[in-house]
This record gives sequence, C-alpha cells and structure tokens, in this order.
Amino acid sequence: MLKSGLLAVATILGGQSGARAADTYSIDPAHTSATFKVEHLGLSWIHGRFNDVAGEFRVDSANPSSSRFALTIKSESLDTANKKRDEHLASPDFFNAKQFPVVSFKSTAVKAVEKGLEVTGDLTLHGETKPVTFLLTGGKTAEFPPGVHRRGYTTHLKIKRSDYGMDKMIPAAGDEIHIEVSFEGVKS
Repeated sequence: MLKSGLLAVATILGGQSGARAADTYSIDPAHTSATFKVEHLGLSWIHGRFNDVAGEFRVDSANPSSSRFALTIKSESLDTANKKRDEHLASPDFFNAKQFPVVSFKSTAVKAVEKGLEVTGDLTLHGETKPVTFLLTGGKTAEFPPGVHRRGYTTHLKIKRSDYGMDKMIPAAGDEIHIEVSFEGVKS
C-alpha cells in the first residue's frame, strides 16, 4: 500500500514537472509580422512585409537551452505596397521566388541572457544558409480567448543580402537589410 502510494505521488510529480518544463506553440499568423526595410539611394527607406509566415517554437522555462524556434516565410508573399516593385523583388534579380519559394530559420542554440533569449540558428534565403544570432525579447504569456494560451516574442536583426547571393542593384538598393519579426504562438 505504501509502495503504491509513493509510486502514485512520484508519477504525479513527474507529470507536473514535465508539463511545466517545456511548452510547444504554433505560430499564430494573424498576430505575427515579419517586416523589413532597405535604403534606396541613401535617400529613403523602403519598408516591406511578408504576408505568409508559419512555424512553431518550444519554450523550456526550466532549461532555456532546450528551447527551439523554427519559422518559414513564403517568398512570394512579400508586399511593399507597390505591385511592380513586388514583382521585381520576386524575380530572379532578387528573391527568385519560383526557384526559392521559402525563407526559413531554424534555431541551433538558445541561451538565457539578461534581456531575453540569445538565439543562434540557420537562416536560409535565396538558397543560401548562413548562421545568424539575435536577441529575442518578450516571452510574456496570456490567455486569450479563455482556454487559448499564448506566448509572444520580438526580435530585430540586420543581414547583408549579398551574403545570400542577392547582390543586384547594390548600392542603389542597399545591401544591409533591417528585419523585425514579432510573433505570437498558440500553445499546443
């Protein structure tokens, strides 16, 4: 009797520990944005966004290094509010969206730092994969609507498009791309 009681307590504690250790979330596209800006002639900034973003992440609060993030973006979903420019950006001169339909990121290392999580991973763009590291801030949680548990993060990073084989029209269209990704995930 005592042995079975201890086994039951151990099972309950073990189950609680596992449930609290890591949570998996699916990206909520309605509350996620991936935007960018690039200089034009050194005079102004052109802003754009991607309208088709998906992915999932796993957050382990007890052991942040076990956390994982993965994001995919459809190249052809880019939108700079100018149809002619969007068609040019999707062409082989830039994204070559037919040959490289997806931009993706998959983390390879996560560590807790003072202001959030330092995330390192592989960014694949235009068929080239390069390591990137950025600070992910946020991590707050909310329940909305009732019964739906959410967690969100934001990051800013800069890349050089020429590092990914996208070197057309430099310097008229800047080489350095400023990227902001803000996302919410819904707990699975």
